[in-house]
Amino acid sequence: MQITSITVTGIRLPLIRPFIVAYETYADMPTLLVKVETDAGITGYGEATPDQHVTGETWESTYSLLVHQLGPLVIGEDPFQIERIHEKMAGTVYGCPSAKAAIDIACYDIMGKATNQPVYNLLGGRYYDQMPVPYVVSILDPDVMAEEAKEAIRQGYESIKIKVGNNPVVDVKRIQAVRQAIGDHVQLRVDANQGWRNKATTMWVLEQIKSCNIDWIEQPVIADDISALAEIRRQTYLSVMIDEGVHGDREMRETIIKQAADKLNIKLMKCGGIYPALKLVAQAEMAGMECQVGSMVESAVASAAGAHLSAAKKNIISNELVGPLMFSRDVAAFPYEGKRIVLPNLPGLGLSVDEETIAELAQMTAVIGK
Repeated sequence: MQITSITVTGIRLPLIRPFIVAYETYADMPTLLVKVETDAGITGYGEATPDQHVTGETWESTYSLLVHQLGPLVIGEDPFQIERIHEKMAGTVYGCPSAKAAIDIACYDIMGKATNQPVYNLLGGRYYDQMPVPYVVSILDPDVMAEEAKEAIRQGYESIKIKVGNNPVVDVKRIQAVRQAIGDHVQLRVDANQGWRNKATTMWVLEQIKSCNIDWIEQPVIADDISALAEIRRQTYLSVMIDEGVHGDREMRETIIKQAADKLNIKLMKCGGIYPALKLVAQAEMAGMECQVGSMVESAVASAAGAHLSAAKKNIISNELVGPLMFSRDVAAFPYEGKRIVLPNLPGLGLSVDEETIAELAQMTAVIGK
């Protein structure tokens, strides 16, 4: 089987409400859909959702890279030769993981369809039959966040994740208000998205919220300061999760050597797709770290890829695949059942991608190989 053409389409997915994190406010979500066609008549879909603050890529730069470098590079390649494809991409451009993830995800979709197997069966088989998703609360005033979290619990969510990081003093009030609103027994995760910057600020905040029963604190310090994260872990009773600090093997090795985290948040857009993510899961398991599969707020396509990875691996104990819940319009129906993900026993990613929706949302399109 050979890849014969690739279509790259830039779209902006409309959000139901603005998404606010420590480093950015999103009114909509720019993403790139990749359609990969083969000489066997099998089509696969992938997605790149770059984040310039995390991966160093922009929507425009990723589109250009896919159209002018990575797309032409993989024309003629066999989608099953995924290690060879990754080696060629790595030899052509350093980094740029979300662009590589788009190609990777499409190849796995093709492999699943060609073998009539869901992607999770290519990754070891389904370990989890269903996976609960948390409700994610953007950075807002403490009382607004508290009410939103309380309403989410009423709707049936079992865990809450709150975004903080733009003001440590107010963040303390946010965490306290949400905990009071949802009660003592609901899982509460806190993500600072690097916003507390350093160890001193982080330790001050953690001291103020000792009574709030936080399940874990995620990426409180700047991504590159893995040493600071290690010091925080040694001095706090909370579980510490690293996110932006780990993109691939190099940062993972440093995290393990320095014993800097209890948990790892894997995002396909950070590491370059499913294939490199499998390596991170294996390294984490050997180091005694649990994993989560996160999201850059992606459409149903990349979210499905993350869900297949999550379903297949015992050491992935949670996910934040909530992108499709945050859009007023998406390119495919995502398999939520209530507040859980239940993947169907369908080939590939198991999605029916709506080409008409992609065409209507398209702001730039290019076809390579035809």
